[in-house]
Amino acid sequence: MASEIRQRRVIVAGGNGFLGSLLRHALLGRGIAVVVLTRSPKPDNPADVGWDARSVGEWKRHLDGADAIVNLVGRSVDCVKNPRNRNEILRSRVDSTRAIGMALREIEQRPRVWLQMSTAHAFGDPPDTWCDERSPLGAGFAPIVAQAWEDEHRKWSSPEIRSVVLRTSFVISRRGGALPTLACLARFGLGGRIGTGRQGVSWIHEVDMTRIMERTIFDSSMSGMYVATAPTPVSMQDFMAELRRALHVPIGLPSPAWMVRVGSAILQKDPDLALLGRYCVSHRLGEEGFRFRYPGLRAAIDSLFSPRTENATLRRAVNRLS
Repeated sequence: MASEIRQRRVIVAGGNGFLGSLLRHALLGRGIAVVVLTRSPKPDNPADVGWDARSVGEWKRHLDGADAIVNLVGRSVDCVKNPRNRNEILRSRVDSTRAIGMALREIEQRPRVWLQMSTAHAFGDPPDTWCDERSPLGAGFAPIVAQAWEDEHRKWSSPEIRSVVLRTSFVISRRGGALPTLACLARFGLGGRIGTGRQGVSWIHEVDMTRIMERTIFDSSMSGMYVATAPTPVSMQDFMAELRRALHVPIGLPSPAWMVRVGSAILQKDPDLALLGRYCVSHRLGEEGFRFRYPGLRAAIDSLFSPRTENATLRRAVNRLS
């Protein structure tokens, strides 16, 4: 009977974070139930399920019969890369992936798809080379983390579960990520050239990132690794110029590398996130017919800083305070 049709259900590990919130709202808009695996469940939110992101527990029952499991767990990389933080960055990604893999082997009805997040930092920081799914891994800490993350996912994958890995670039959004910080710097006149200005910025609009995650879940033809990025990466200098234009800030003072490193040390941030970069595109998304809503940076930036968007952001801030 129609009344007995089961509601579709997606499990999102790390679903209260920036990307998780984008995906959760999109899925709820489709009428899909979303269960969030989180280390800090809210008592008044029945969709939150507690887990420690490293071991199998009672939470595994939510995987049984679910349509998809999405793993977005990972400690922020915007920190000083001391030994303790490096270990936490690596362990948070590998341990959560292992816990999901172990749980999947202990349930009866496994999800049809496992969407695993990764990072475009896997390609390292080549100054001029354009990277896509066919490019080799780079050198350095970030590629080591990406490889360990993806290897752990591959280790626990099984033929009956469709597996997809998204090597994600810089998601531009007013809701989270680095863009609000860059916009603040630009408004104070500090949105000029950062370092050499030639480092690559591979970016993707929040709308397109959400659409790719949704497509990954529901399009059974997608499998393997994809680079989740817009088709038009730019230099850091050009990115900041577009941001200043959208904010109507005519002047941006340059920030030489030494200044970025001093400021990052004071704020306990990683200067390499601003001083280094990469030019990435997705060969596979284009081949498989994905059409970006925002393929170019100018329209993407304008959509986020238009007067209508500014008013909506203000309303959300007022609602949070009320």
